[in-house]
Amino acid sequence: MHLNDLITKFSGTTEYQQKAIFSTLFIATNRLQTLFDSHIPEISLKQFMLLSIVRQSKEPPTFTQLGNLLGCSRQNIKKLADVLMKKGFVTISPNPCDPRAMGIRITQKAEDYFQKEFSVYQEELRYLFEVYTTEEIETLFTLLSKLYTGIEYFEKRISGENTETEF
Repeated sequence: MHLNDLITKFSGTTEYQQKAIFSTLFIATNRLQTLFDSHIPEISLKQFMLLSIVRQSKEPPTFTQLGNLLGCSRQNIKKLADVLMKKGFVTISPNPCDPRAMGIRITQKAEDYFQKEFSVYQEELRYLFEVYTTEEIETLFTLLSKLYTGIEYFEKRISGENTETEF
């Protein structure tokens, strides 16, 4: 089966399109992770995402905060952080506000990595978006941002919380 066959098959109804969007998100994520993991030295895509979030944080985020943001468990964040600490990319220390919670800080090695190693890949990453116009990128950004609202709605529905939120 070819991609164009799937697109044709799933373009008929809104229900089919919803299924195709869900499948596309899953497949695109896997393909991007495979590309990134095979092309970028020293760290995996998940490790990179963790570093990126920590790097953008004003205060050292906790494992729980990072798990909530990245959509995974505190334990998964701890495993990623431990690997990054062994590689010299982060330090882990008690959070000043709550000594029971551990905070993560990036090191100079991580900063150097972003400036040297990853800057090369960022140039290549532009190829991913070359097929879009500026307007299409804005639309995609808006729609993906709205997808987070749908995910939060879905999470609340599954957990039994009130979902009478207007979108």
